[in-house]
Amino acid sequence: MASLLQISKACKSYGDQILLDHADAVISDSTKVGFVGRNGAGKSTLLRILLGEEELDSGEVIRHPSLRLGYLRQHDTWQPEETTLEFLMRDSGQPDWKCGEVAGQFEMKGAYLDGPIGKLSGGWQTRAKLAALLLHDPNLLLLDEPTNFLDLRTQILLEHFLRDYRAACVIVSHDRAFLGATCTHTLDLSRGKLTTFPGKIDAFLVFQAEKLEHDVRANAAVMAKKKHLEDFIARNKARASTAKLAQSKSKALEKLEFTEIEHDLPTANIRAPRVEPRKGTALRCRDLAIGYAERQIASDIQLELDHGVRAAIVGDNG
Repeated sequence: MASLLQISKACKSYGDQILLDHADAVISDSTKVGFVGRNGAGKSTLLRILLGEEELDSGEVIRHPSLRLGYLRQHDTWQPEETTLEFLMRDSGQPDWKCGEVAGQFEMKGAYLDGPIGKLSGGWQTRAKLAALLLHDPNLLLLDEPTNFLDLRTQILLEHFLRDYRAACVIVSHDRAFLGATCTHTLDLSRGKLTTFPGKIDAFLVFQAEKLEHDVRANAAVMAKKKHLEDFIARNKARASTAKLAQSKSKALEKLEFTEIEHDLPTANIRAPRVEPRKGTALRCRDLAIGYAERQIASDIQLELDHGVRAAIVGDNG
């Protein structure tokens, strides 16, 4: 399995904030990697470094000669009043038939393809960005929160696409279910270090918890041994007959090592106010119509929700 990208001893900081601290990782071809970490850990910064838009303070990124990067950007890259097809042709340099063929993989046809891309909903615009990405034929996709703005059907479409896609992917997402459905490996960025795990996100979280438990037990055993040696040395160092043995125990004491425990980083402690449970109707809509001044989207909406009910509203973008 060839290495498309190798991150070696990477360091990056902004002032006192250290994002990468001699971090190492390897991205191999055909591997789908879920890239996880807390907000502000440096995930998007690392993606920009991989793209060549930012530089490391020290260390290096080694790129395979055949590497072709594709990046799903969160900001818009189209021009005002540009149609989806015009955007795809301008961005990729491909003919209209090829752009239409790739856009069809994401069900973009008719008005979605020939109308202004700027007036599409966020989910349809994401489909257009994905089509633009594929037209460049990358062998490594970098996707930064690709499920933002996606309706349920588009997210399922994206999941199926990524599972069948033969090239490598690095996907930044906080959506655990999405990562579990699309990625076979996990890359974690925490405290400036990159940890590569050859398994899905759920298995990685179990591994993290088990490693912490193991380290705590190992430290407890080292602490018990340390106390035992200290007691032995205190009792025997003054005796001529046991002084040599006490000296040997002192050397053993010096060699004891504790495993550094990475305790949870601080998090906000938010307490929701307590409310008394209520019964009866919480919301009632009768003959409701919604939309805009120039266009009505839905009408004759009848809806009633009781207190305590949890309802999910789903539907296509737009």
